This record gives sequence, structure tokens and C-alpha cells, in this order.
Amino acid sequence: MTPLFLCALFFLLSSCATARQPVPEHLTPMELIQRGQEASDTNQYAKAVRFYQAVVERYPSYIDEICAAEYEIAFIHYKQKKYGLASDEFQALLGRYNTPDEELLPPQFKKLSLIVMGKIEAKRKKSSKA
Repeated sequence: MTPLFLCALFFLLSSCATARQPVPEHLTPMELIQRGQEASDTNQYAKAVRFYQAVVERYPSYIDEICAAEYEIAFIHYKQKKYGLASDEFQALLGRYNTPDEELLPPQFKKLSLIVMGKIEAKRKKSSKA
């Protein structure tokens, strides 16, 4: 076996080991968010989004955790320079705050979303001038 073949074999086997794994069903919303944060901290963005999306899908009545998960998903897309998608997601999250129930929602995600939306807008203005 040549060294090139061994490298290719190793690459193939290691990529199989990191294949998309299902999100465990037994995790609480906070555990899902924690795992999402851990994945995001190591730049495993697709994995992080899966954990955050699981919060949204599995726990629709946990509004604080849903706001956290939706913010984190949008922020991941911002970090990936997917500004259009991130902007749409931040706008959807901010839409939750444009209701009479705003006082029941965690205020930090509104504030953070507005900050990042400002950064996205500044990037758009800068790129349109270039």
C-alpha cells in the first residue's frame, strides 16, 4: 500500500466517523443549547444548528430557550457570512418582540439581535460603496 492510498483511506474512514449523527431524543432544552454552544465553539456549525433546531422543534412552549436557539442559529449564519439568511432570521426573532407578550421574552436576545443587525447593515452599506 502506498502512503497516498493510506492517507486517502484514513480520510475516508475519519469522514465516516463524523457523519451527521442524530440529536439524542432525551436531551432537555438546556442540554440541547449547551451542546449547540459546544459545537459552535469548535466551529462545528452544522452540528450546532441541529441542536438548536431540535430545541425549536421539540419544545415549542419553552419560549426563552426558543429565543436563545433562534438567536444562536442566526448568529452562526452571521459568522458564516450568510448575511441575507442571518438578517432574515434576526428579523423573524425580532418579530417575536413586536407583540404584547414582549415583556415575557428574554430581553438580551432582542438587544443582541439589534446589534448584529446593525453590523450587517454596515457591511451592506460598505459593500455597496465598493
